[in-house]
Amino acid sequence: MTALTAPASRAGRLRWTLTDGLTLIGRELSRLRQEPGELIGALIFPATMVVLFGYVFGSAITVPGGGNYREYLMPGLFAMVTFTATMAVTLRVATDASRGVMDRFRSMPVARSAVPFGQTGAEILSGVLGLAVMAAAGLLVGWRAHGGVWPTAEAFLLLALMRYALSWAGCYLGLVVRNEQTADQLIPLVFPVTMLSNSFVPTGGMPTVLQVIADWNPVSALTAACRDLFGNPGAPADGAGLAWPLAHPVAATLGWSALLLAVFVPLSVRTYQRRGR
Repeated sequence: MTALTAPASRAGRLRWTLTDGLTLIGRELSRLRQEPGELIGALIFPATMVVLFGYVFGSAITVPGGGNYREYLMPGLFAMVTFTATMAVTLRVATDASRGVMDRFRSMPVARSAVPFGQTGAEILSGVLGLAVMAAAGLLVGWRAHGGVWPTAEAFLLLALMRYALSWAGCYLGLVVRNEQTADQLIPLVFPVTMLSNSFVPTGGMPTVLQVIADWNPVSALTAACRDLFGNPGAPADGAGLAWPLAHPVAATLGWSALLLAVFVPLSVRTYQRRGR
């Protein structure tokens, strides 16, 4: 195709978008091969968190109802890394925008929605690799998934789905910020969101206001869903007396993911298109 005119049919436009999106995913993966330090850092960070939190917190915190703290911790770390990965997409998109890469894409016969699709698609592929490294580190420190093969697979699929949904939020934020220095300064803002949850400690001992926030935090729902599916300590027993997201964590996580995709997919595509006008 040599012009920016989109195909007339809906099927043709969809095929055009998917083809260009896959090409841009390949571009992102190729960039990671050329800059391996970014990929190595992204893989080392989860493994470091496992060792640091597992042994530092593990010596001081008692799991409610008993159990191995590292098994209690791992679902929380999976959720934490899933949410912090949002800023990696934000930084990459903002860097491309500030360096004129987005403007170059707009001057080429590339489907408009394919550019955000390529950014988010590359993120989910690197995210799956990061989850594998983190799971291996967890196994080394004593974490085990006791729920069985299918529930374990469901837990990892939930993590991947949430990561993909969050990558669209990161893509939108990067398109809005359009400055890599500003995006880099926003990274620490993610940590309060992940810490104010049930990832590392039960929410029952928090002050009432903070407990309500933590219970309805999507990080807490994802953590509780993984504990339930992995069969790890801290999983909701019967849901009695718990906030709805913690009593129904899988449904809550699916709901949060669907909401994020419904909001940020169209926002990202529309923002990218408007930047070119």
